[in-house]
Order: sequence, then C-alpha cells, then structure tokens
Amino acid sequence: MAIFAILVTSMIGVSLSLVTRWIPALSPENELFMVVKCFAGGIILSTGFMHVLPDSFDMLRSDCLEEKPWHEFPFSGLVAMFSALFTLMVDSLATSFYSKKSSDEVIPESHNGAVGGHEEQEMGVVVSVGHFHAHGHHHAAIQATKNEGTQLVRYRVVAMVLELGIIVHSVVIGLSIGASNNTCSIKGLIVALCFHQMFEGIGLGSCILQAQYKLLKRMVLVLFFSVTTPFGIALGIGLSKIYKENSPSALITVGMLNASSAGLLIYMSLVDLLSTDFMSLRLQNNIKLQFKSYVAVFLGAASMSVMAKWN
Repeated sequence: MAIFAILVTSMIGVSLSLVTRWIPALSPENELFMVVKCFAGGIILSTGFMHVLPDSFDMLRSDCLEEKPWHEFPFSGLVAMFSALFTLMVDSLATSFYSKKSSDEVIPESHNGAVGGHEEQEMGVVVSVGHFHAHGHHHAAIQATKNEGTQLVRYRVVAMVLELGIIVHSVVIGLSIGASNNTCSIKGLIVALCFHQMFEGIGLGSCILQAQYKLLKRMVLVLFFSVTTPFGIALGIGLSKIYKENSPSALITVGMLNASSAGLLIYMSLVDLLSTDFMSLRLQNNIKLQFKSYVAVFLGAASMSVMAKWN
C-alpha cells in the first residue's frame, strides 16, 4: 500500500510544476507559481529541521549504542554542519565551472565584434553616432545573454543538488518503513509521507522547470524522485529478516545519512530556494507578493512540522 500510494503522490507532486504550459495560472511568470514554490520551500526546510535531523539525533544517541563516544558528542549536528558546508562547496564550484563554460561560448562573439569595429576604423570608415549606439546595444545584448546564461546555470545546479539530497533521504525513509514490523504506526506515517512527497515534489518540480531541461532529462529526474522512496520500502521489506533497525551498525549508518541529508536540505531550502527568491528584484519590488510568499513559507513549514507527530 505504501509503495503504490507514495509512488502516485510523488509523481503527481513533481509533475504538477512541469505541466504549467497547459495551466497558465501556474506559469513561472505568474504570482501563484512563486507562492506555491515558497510553500514547497517551507516544506523542504521543515523536513530537514523537524523530521530528518531529529531522527538522526535519536539514532546516534540510542541506548543500543555505547556511551562513549555516541552519547558524549553531538555527531548529528557535526555531520549536518559539514554536509551544509560541503553542499555550499559543490554548489559554488559547479556554478563557477558551468558559468565559465557558458561565458566562454559568448565571449568569442563579443571579441569578434570589437575586432571588426577596429578594422572599420583603420579602413577609414566614418563612425557615426548611430554606429556607437548600435555598438552599445550589441554589448548590452551580449551582457544580457551572459546574465541569462548564468541564471540558467544556477537553476540547473540547484535542481541537481536538491534532487541528490532528496534521493538520499527518501531511500533512508523508505528503508525504515519497509523494515519496520510496527504496522500500527506505519498507517499514519504513510499518510504523512504522501503529503510530504507531494509538496516536496512540487518544490523540486519548480526547480526542474526553471532549469529548462530537455524532455528526456526532465523525465529522468521525475522518475528518480518518484521511485526512490518506493524502492527504499521494497528494499526494506526484502531485507526485513536480516536488517535490524536497532542494531548498532544500522543506527550509525542511517543516523549519519540522515544528518548529512538534513544539512543538505536545510542549506538548499534557505540559500538556493528561499533566499534566492526573496532577494530577487521581482519580490523586492513587490511588497504584496513578498508578504504572500512569506505567509506561504510559514504555512509550508508549519504544516510539515505538524506531520512530525507521526514521524
């Protein structure tokens, strides 16, 4: 039941943002798209703080682990902190690499235009005011193209890194559900996970949409997000006889993975999703939209926090 329900809700959530060409109200230029994206950002932020990170603390401070060193040092906080810093490093280096690659494709065109201008002057061609005006427009167009290319690179890096973080913690969650023998708690958890996967999918789908990937790559990203939690559940069911969720090795491994996922999700939601949108000219110049977006963030974070009751 969990495999089917979570697979369907995951596909609905991540695909919803990708069909906006048939739903004008949800196009990226529309205010509703921004509000929904901020709501999903709040969902992802709350997932890191209220679900994944507390689970990591519980596991790495379990009574099944030795007092030293697990109960004497906050390993979950340490791993989450370094995970966020590592995500920052990957985010920065990937953006720098692809931005340079993108700018190298534009610079030769600009260089050729400048050389052509010098040749015309050396040949004694009369340079009019109109020529300077056109030349200025040419450079402005090149700069605008470079800026658009840089923004597109950022969207693509964000989509890939966010997808990676979500996949890691989705597999871990699925594994825990599949290996669990407590059927009473699983029913409420399935409902909470369906809600979580749908809105987390909306957030990821909006990033994939802004990245302007080709259809094949979009389908691959949608497929990976949709099947990771069901795959984890199926894996947990298959390993339920040999996988003991309270064994020291399982607690340490899953606890560390949860901490690293939490650091990544918290960084991505605050820095690459929410901060980027709220500091953009679109929101800075529209106080009304900014207020709506803040309300959406708080609602998303609050609603996911309530779901922690069944975590």
